[in-house]
Amino acid sequence: MRRFSTLILLCLLTVTESVLASVLAIDYGADWIKASLMKPGVPFDVLLNKDSKRKIQSSVGWKQSDRLFGSDALNIAGRFPLDTFSSLKYLQAAPYNSNAVSFYTSISSADVVETSRGTVALRRSDGTEWSVEELIAMQFAYVRELAESLAGERVYDVVVTVPPYYTQFERDAVVDAIEIAGMRTLALVNDGTAVAVNYAMTRTFPTPENHIIYDAGASSIRATVVNFASVVSDPKAKSLTKDSTQLSVTGVGFDRTTGGTELDRRLRNLMLDDFQRKHKKDLRGDKRAMAKLWKEAGRVKTVLSANADATATIESLSDDIDYRSKLTRAEFEEACQDLKGRYAQPIFDALEHAGLTLDNVTSVILTGGASRTPMIQSAVKAAVGDNKIALNVNADEAAVLGAALHGASLSRQFKTKDIKVSDIGAYDIQVSYLSEPKSPSTKTRTLSTLVLPAGSKTGSKKTLTFRRTEDFTVNLSYQTPPLDGFPTDLLAVDIIGVSDAIRNLTELGAVEPVVKATVSLSESGFASIRDAIAVGEYKSESIADKLKGFFGAGSSSSSEAGAEAETAARDDATTSSTADASPTADKAPVKDEPISLELKINFPSLAPMTVEEKRSARERLLAVDNEEAAKRRREEARNTLEGYLYRVRDLLDDTSETPFMKCSQEQERKAIQERLQETFSWLYEHGDDADTAQYLDKRSSLEVLERPIIHRYEEIQEFPRALNNSQMWNWHGRLFITEAKANLTAEIETGVPSKYTKEELDAVEKTLIEHEKWLNEWVEKQKAVKTNEDPVLLTSEMKARAKVLENQLQKLVRKKAPRTTKKASATSSSSSSAGASETSAATSASASSTTSAVPPTDDSGHGHDEL
Repeated sequence: MRRFSTLILLCLLTVTESVLASVLAIDYGADWIKASLMKPGVPFDVLLNKDSKRKIQSSVGWKQSDRLFGSDALNIAGRFPLDTFSSLKYLQAAPYNSNAVSFYTSISSADVVETSRGTVALRRSDGTEWSVEELIAMQFAYVRELAESLAGERVYDVVVTVPPYYTQFERDAVVDAIEIAGMRTLALVNDGTAVAVNYAMTRTFPTPENHIIYDAGASSIRATVVNFASVVSDPKAKSLTKDSTQLSVTGVGFDRTTGGTELDRRLRNLMLDDFQRKHKKDLRGDKRAMAKLWKEAGRVKTVLSANADATATIESLSDDIDYRSKLTRAEFEEACQDLKGRYAQPIFDALEHAGLTLDNVTSVILTGGASRTPMIQSAVKAAVGDNKIALNVNADEAAVLGAALHGASLSRQFKTKDIKVSDIGAYDIQVSYLSEPKSPSTKTRTLSTLVLPAGSKTGSKKTLTFRRTEDFTVNLSYQTPPLDGFPTDLLAVDIIGVSDAIRNLTELGAVEPVVKATVSLSESGFASIRDAIAVGEYKSESIADKLKGFFGAGSSSSSEAGAEAETAARDDATTSSTADASPTADKAPVKDEPISLELKINFPSLAPMTVEEKRSARERLLAVDNEEAAKRRREEARNTLEGYLYRVRDLLDDTSETPFMKCSQEQERKAIQERLQETFSWLYEHGDDADTAQYLDKRSSLEVLERPIIHRYEEIQEFPRALNNSQMWNWHGRLFITEAKANLTAEIETGVPSKYTKEELDAVEKTLIEHEKWLNEWVEKQKAVKTNEDPVLLTSEMKARAKVLENQLQKLVRKKAPRTTKKASATSSSSSSAGASETSAATSASASSTTSAVPPTDDSGHGHDEL
């Protein structure tokens, strides 16, 4: 299937790692984006943005050449209305002439243009055009950057929530944006289903329960009927199973035009009319004024959700006219009176779809930001009753947390509660094709079959059987338009290689060979034709089969002869081919084996982006990212240079006995002062046009002059420690040699083998004497050096020479003591036992005392200060 092949091909452009532990979940809304990261070792919670906010505004914009996201982008809409883009969810896969685009232009000041695919792009004030998929991909990439900063690794796998009413075109647009952002689509999950997963994660259901997830968001209102049931594992089962929760979606209802954004639009119109009435001026053509009014409408709506009135205040709304007005909840609700009956209608639609009544429902769970609006809450309560209303999930975060948990369950990296999800499709999907003419004069006709009715479970498959002898085309489409202005045709699949396959089967003795095609509805809601094969039945030559046929148990082909096609649900059907399988042209057909047919996928109406288009879009975004990264490096280099210049200036201006003044000479300070003035002048005259390398060069030229002073100060600071280390090893060496020589003399007198030889001890003593002499000589020389002069004795050399002595001492300490030889006779052994014991004790004491003179070393070979 093209969807999967496209995904694989694009991933090869951006992804090299195979399996990563992180899973990113994104709840993308018209107003807000919420995200969550699942990674071992990272607390499971909502992802915070750079301002430590738990949700991000769905906005991207440019302040001249600076790209901004979230609230930063929304806040500049009044100043740059043509460069700030919000509520992009309305435009996903929307045809340019659709009602969705008309509604968008009524709420946004953006300049909308048509793309070559017939969809929508937005044009900036400088003439640059960005498709909706690219703009949403920018927001996804921004969220990904936040996730990667938390995870400490690259994040590729992502789960994104979508409304249950999203068409295949819109789902394609979401996946395209994900791929342009450089990520892989782990799954698309309906937002109501995601809330249900979050709800079930901390609950058990001894008896099955039906709940309605009522989601009032910015763009729409959705209701999802979900059945929750606990599945107890069979203790007698041989396989290792565990208790699980079955979550089954049984009905959905929605209103795509009623939501929080529509309330904002009507509140903005109230203020617009009020301003016109007061100042006799129509602001509908003033894009900046309209952007300011839109932002204020969102704020006032929030205030009215908790108060009976609110004051709208906008400074310099238009022509330096300040706007101030008091708005009441009563007049706001009156302006939305015609919407009142639509708030609860999705609940009844979902119940009807599920075949249930309110009596079968345990609760109505409210989610979504607009569910806090009093008029919506009162309408829902009036429809279902106060006792049914449940506020036991986080209205803003339940969907994204549920999506993250669902994504974790799809990955082998996590162990979560076993929740089995069964979702449904929202639209009737049919298959249509032209009949095969029986003769040249026969007129062809279009045959249509409903294969995936609304309510079909995701993950299901259906097999179509065709009696064809030539190549033909199968069309997959919605039975009715899903939305005004949206097309109905999804796919046109050419099935190729039919005539050769049928001929081969016939030659092998097949009776009435047919073509079978598998239609599937994926877990993410994509309908496709997966594969097509040619098969046939073969008559058996055995006597038993002939007798069976004689008594009426033969082929049923006579009952199917007049059928042009038949459909049969085969959820467990498996085939040996995939959607992109090629025909077995060079392979000889084998009896009883199906022959795979070639599928060619076409998009007759609204096609998803091609691999080339996504590659080009990805390159555009990478170019922007690289340009911004270079700009950040330049700004960082300039800021670092400026900070360094001011620090050096302060050092020069401070004439007190600072380390800088003590360690520097007059001519050095003069040279630094001259270079500092030159750099300040250059920064003032050319700093705005300079590049990163020039900033770094200017700082480096000053650091070269300052480095000798820093070196002197560091040597002065380190000298006492280095001297103490050298003297310590001198002392340990002297102690070791004294004790080792005394032990060696005793061992020679008693005839006990010695651990050390005289030559070894003499060599260590020679090294010690040379080190003591060198140290005393150069320490005296260093004492004569002033603090503002270069040292004659470097601490690095002191450490190196001390290390030579340390290594020699440690080598002897680690040396193993020789074994004492046993006496030949038992008598001599017995008589000498007492003497041997004394000698052994003396040797042990000697070794112990000698070893204690040298401090032990750690794993790196450096000696500890303790004895």
